[in-house]
Amino acid sequence: MIFMIIDTHVHIGKMLEFDMKEEDVLYSMERYGIDYSIVSDCRAAEFDGDLNPIPFGKQFSQLECARCAVDFAKRYPDKIGAALWLKPFGECADNGLYNFIEANRKYIKALKFHPYHSNFPFDDKKMDGYMELARVFSLPVVSHTGGSDAASCKRVYNMAMRHPDINFVMVHMGLGTDNTEAIKLIGELPNLYGDTAWVPVESTIKFINEVNDDRIMFGSDNPIDGKDTYAENRMGQPSMYLPYFNELKTLISEESYKKLMYKNAKRLFEL
Repeated sequence: MIFMIIDTHVHIGKMLEFDMKEEDVLYSMERYGIDYSIVSDCRAAEFDGDLNPIPFGKQFSQLECARCAVDFAKRYPDKIGAALWLKPFGECADNGLYNFIEANRKYIKALKFHPYHSNFPFDDKKMDGYMELARVFSLPVVSHTGGSDAASCKRVYNMAMRHPDINFVMVHMGLGTDNTEAIKLIGELPNLYGDTAWVPVESTIKFINEVNDDRIMFGSDNPIDGKDTYAENRMGQPSMYLPYFNELKTLISEESYKKLMYKNAKRLFEL
């Protein structure tokens, strides 16, 4: 089987206890055979894990974080694409962001939101300004799901219903759940996709069987557990991603495996 691997969910930046370095992304890609990564800068988080506001002096603007991700992509255009992590709680889709995207569109593959760490409902009307940017620049919108009502799968579904001409990725497919709700909701709309970040391989197989193999993509949160996230978690236990690299290819068809690991991402993100 000849194929490549695209990881659609990768981070750089230092946030709370996480310190995800560019060099760790590049090391892990080389070590574990990842051909391309779509990267966002986690310093755009607006609230901490307990939903307390991150002090203003320790926050970075959405443009600063966008520049960091795009600069990484410019240095490694054959390996790295940028997903712009945006800040709907404290900022907006202003002219500065529009101009930045227009000037750097070739390096930008998606707009990214984290409704949990922004403590902001994903289907709030204020988000429509960002959706217009997605529409103007033909960019998919990827959103964290899980952990709070603001970040619920249903809110991403609501936005996909409201904007049928924009493609949305339901990141994590409901982090910390059995993924059943996410799979059902994604199956109802043609412009909704899922990724596999922290999703057990059994849920991915269920998705392929119950929805289809066209709207799910490999993602990992690399290097959230360090430069060897693909192999082990931060406690030294085998990573949940190992089955994706190994036995999954024997449990689904070759074409489904290729779609999951790179073909769907190439199509959606126009790689």
